[in-house]
Amino acid sequence: MVIEVITAIVCLLALIAEFWHLHRCQRLAPLAFGYDQQPSHWVKIAPVIRVVSIGFLTWGLSTLLVEKPRAYRPEGEVQPGKEQHLLIVLDVSPSMRLEDAGPTQAQSRKSRARDVMRSLFERIPAEEFLVSVIAVYNGAKPVVVDSKDLDVVDGVLGDLPLYHAFESGQTRLLDGVKEAAVLAKPWNPGSATLLLVTDGDTVPPQGLQPMPVSVGNVIVVGVGDPAQGSFIDGRQSKQDVFTLRQIATRLHGIYHDGNRNHLPSDLVSEITHRGAQNLKEPWTKRDYALLLIGAGGFAYAFLPLFLEYFGRNYYPGVRMNNRDKGRKSLRGSQSVSKINSAV
Repeated sequence: MVIEVITAIVCLLALIAEFWHLHRCQRLAPLAFGYDQQPSHWVKIAPVIRVVSIGFLTWGLSTLLVEKPRAYRPEGEVQPGKEQHLLIVLDVSPSMRLEDAGPTQAQSRKSRARDVMRSLFERIPAEEFLVSVIAVYNGAKPVVVDSKDLDVVDGVLGDLPLYHAFESGQTRLLDGVKEAAVLAKPWNPGSATLLLVTDGDTVPPQGLQPMPVSVGNVIVVGVGDPAQGSFIDGRQSKQDVFTLRQIATRLHGIYHDGNRNHLPSDLVSEITHRGAQNLKEPWTKRDYALLLIGAGGFAYAFLPLFLEYFGRNYYPGVRMNNRDKGRKSLRGSQSVSKINSAV
């Protein structure tokens, strides 16, 4: 009720200002609109448009200030056995510590992978998910299994030097995929999402096995500069987009370049299985507020342009009437004929 009262007061003040502005326009009408002292016919509704748009903006912005944003969270506790699983296969090889990732290409690949995962964690209902992390380098080892503590998962993604747990050698990324398949096999069908986060460096072309039916979505996230590589161990390392796309295709999943962009909203909706549900949810006051802010802001911003170019029929300045134009064209033709006769 308070928002409606504030909106009414603002609209009343705007209406008073419009009457004052109308009085001033009547005094300057001969200069603004010419001899007839009248603007275009549609200009009569301009004050109404301004007052209504100001009302829309006031109500919408006040509503956004008071109303809490919609939280995509379950209303009650998730029943045992109904949880969804988020299975992260994380590349922890030394090449992931190269600093050529991110929009500025100044982040390490591991830090960029952590930012992409943080963005995902902020947009999913954490209460519904059990998160597991498998570290892969010269082999694969589960680090976190079915955890609901995202802070622990975040620490694993960023701070732990997990590559010390492996012997030096080539990255065996497919071992991580195999370990993920073993871990996900007893879960419910379609309840798991596999996220493979890597730079795709030194991935063999063979040895990939299909995932169990429990894995409903597979997303391969590539990090690192895909165009220009960095040297490590006497070789050039960069994000192998071709290999990562091939892995995603063979796993019936999706490849996403996480080097510059976070996971898009449609992928997050697919992970949370909330795409169809969100479309059916009724509009809230925030949704109507955003709609009115857009409509009011558009009308209030573009109304001056329409008034400038289409608000009057009179434009001051020296202009030739039809008689003057005829005289000028006659003089021009006479001048051309004299030049031709002289030549």
